[in-house]
Amino acid sequence: MKDFTARPPDIPTAVEAIAQEGRMAGIVTELLDILDLEPLAPDLYRGESLQTGWFRVFGGQVVAQALVAASRTVPETRPPHSLHAYFLLGGDPKAPIDYAVERIRDGRSFATRRVVAHQHGRAIFAMSVSYHDAETGASHQAAMPDVAPPEEVPEAPAATAEAARSGLAIPAPVLSYFGRRRPIELRPVEIERYLRRAPREPRFHVWMRAVDRLPDDPAIHRAVLAYASDMTLLDATLIPHGQTVFDPEIQSASLDHALWFHRPFRADDWLLYAQDSPSADGARGFARGQIFTRDGTLVASVAQEGMIRPRRAEA
Repeated sequence: MKDFTARPPDIPTAVEAIAQEGRMAGIVTELLDILDLEPLAPDLYRGESLQTGWFRVFGGQVVAQALVAASRTVPETRPPHSLHAYFLLGGDPKAPIDYAVERIRDGRSFATRRVVAHQHGRAIFAMSVSYHDAETGASHQAAMPDVAPPEEVPEAPAATAEAARSGLAIPAPVLSYFGRRRPIELRPVEIERYLRRAPREPRFHVWMRAVDRLPDDPAIHRAVLAYASDMTLLDATLIPHGQTVFDPEIQSASLDHALWFHRPFRADDWLLYAQDSPSADGARGFARGQIFTRDGTLVASVAQEGMIRPRRAEA
């Protein structure tokens, strides 16, 4: 995958407003840095983790880095159309992750790769990726949900702060999550679900985009979308129960992740992540997502199952 060495320009930090922009541009540069994997040997790459203060590696990061590793073994004229991944063990954010790529097949129009991520001598993640030459054929898509545009949805930190001033009790983990410095801006349309805890229809909509301009290489935008696609999705499985993954009585973790790329897009433009959860049972929840550009074009679909286990009381 080429052009991961391209970086957004530095932003002066002479005044506070510009300093804030600089910090945001900096976190995007950090994301691009961790996606620019170090080659160790043929079909073997090493990645570092974006330091988020979390005790384990963010799953979307591993998906994105594995996609980068696999794509470096495929001509750029044959882009990925789908990936299917399993999270095997929680990753250590302080240790490097090695990605071994297996070239399963190179056909006339499709190619398949398998990637296994290792850390501390153990496999922590496995993913298959399929690639397909551009072709013409029948085309249709689902309609975009009718939700408020991103300009009418307050930024999550501002919305939670305003709710707190209104006297609503907001759990500290929710405030911490949405106020965290990150390369992807999130604007939840139904943020009130975190403020008034009650069962609802299992649907959730989030506007998202990279917080700074990305290089033009489509491979970078696919990797950034893969990174972002693991954000908030599992949380949709708890909406019918009036709970969230931030609740201390819930033990949650992504178990698998699937992503299909349908059409071109830019990850630094606003994208609507429309999520729903058709099923939860046996301490596992299943969620689906559709990702639209703001003009209504369906660019990607996502599916994920995760653990949503009630924490057992200490004996």
